[in-house]
Amino acid sequence: MKDYKKLLLNNKAWAADRLSMDETYFERLAKDQKPEFLWIGCADSRVPAEEITNTQPGDVFVHRNVANMVVHTDMNLLSVLQYGVEVLKVKHIIVCGHYNCGGVKAAMGNDDFGLINKWLRNIKEVYAKHEVELGGIESEAQRFNRLVELNVHEQVKNLAKTTIIQHAWQNGEYPHLHGWVFDLHTGLIKEVLNIDSPDQIDPIFRYKI
Repeated sequence: MKDYKKLLLNNKAWAADRLSMDETYFERLAKDQKPEFLWIGCADSRVPAEEITNTQPGDVFVHRNVANMVVHTDMNLLSVLQYGVEVLKVKHIIVCGHYNCGGVKAAMGNDDFGLINKWLRNIKEVYAKHEVELGGIESEAQRFNRLVELNVHEQVKNLAKTTIIQHAWQNGEYPHLHGWVFDLHTGLIKEVLNIDSPDQIDPIFRYKI
């Protein structure tokens, strides 16, 4: 049997299992979504948002890309962000990175990877910004882990710099912004940053809203 056929069979088994536990499950699922969380995570296949947070379909609005980036020119990300904040009214936005991230690892070196160089440059900028700290870490593995954390830190700050978030803050207390890192070796999540107001970002990025 071809691998993709197994996925279709798995889907049938999953649907049947859900119905056996709750006959109205898909009726409720088909209604409008009202997630409390927006998840901005890495596209890595080992870090599925719902699986590692033990949540259900409908609980988390998800956007994933290489190395969980928040890039101010990424219309895909910004569209998801605007919809999540202005339409779904999410209360929390989580940027979740993970140790042993291939995108972060690639950005630490000087190899030419072609098109993705443009994307990885954003992580290189994070490295350059924190070069003094990172350069002082002798262990390459520890330096790698720290860059993963710093990258999450900077992406959360990038969220706070958007007018989408600042407009929402002006109109109410949400959303709260969170930076997390998932450890593939333990299955546990580490909190690295929380932001809930523009007071926590540099004044030059605070818009007059």
